[in-house]
Amino acid sequence: MKIKIFKVRIDDDLVKEDQKSIDDFLNKHDIINVETAFLADEKVWSVFMYYNEIKNSVSKNTVKDSKTPKYSADDEVLTENEIKILDALKIWRSEKAREQNLPTYFIATNKELFSVAKFKPLKKEELCDIKGFGKHKIENYGEEILLILDSV
Repeated sequence: MKIKIFKVRIDDDLVKEDQKSIDDFLNKHDIINVETAFLADEKVWSVFMYYNEIKNSVSKNTVKDSKTPKYSADDEVLTENEIKILDALKIWRSEKAREQNLPTYFIATNKELFSVAKFKPLKKEELCDIKGFGKHKIENYGEEILLILDSV
């Protein structure tokens, strides 16, 4: 696992440039976790991306990581109720991003919200089992996510 740190400047003209560099990075890497922190003295968001390189082919001699894999709802179909949950999570994420002046994917990616809707965790600890949810994200947003799941 590797780490890449980005700084996202708040200025409207500069944030688009910074977001583009993050988008380009996201397209080329397998993101494991994302953490953010606001650096008040610099007036920037610091974004920590924990990632693996995307490999086009796997060597026969490669040993796979023995960590327990995290849940990710790849290529799964949502039920009608899960779609309602996903929609509610996306609305919450948009509001939270607007409140914190962040891009929505800083709060949670579409893939993460899709996995939450499919997995339907009941406790904050179960959010740890979903790919993309680390300590920071769970501490900041876990309770609100569980409330949404409980209310839909």
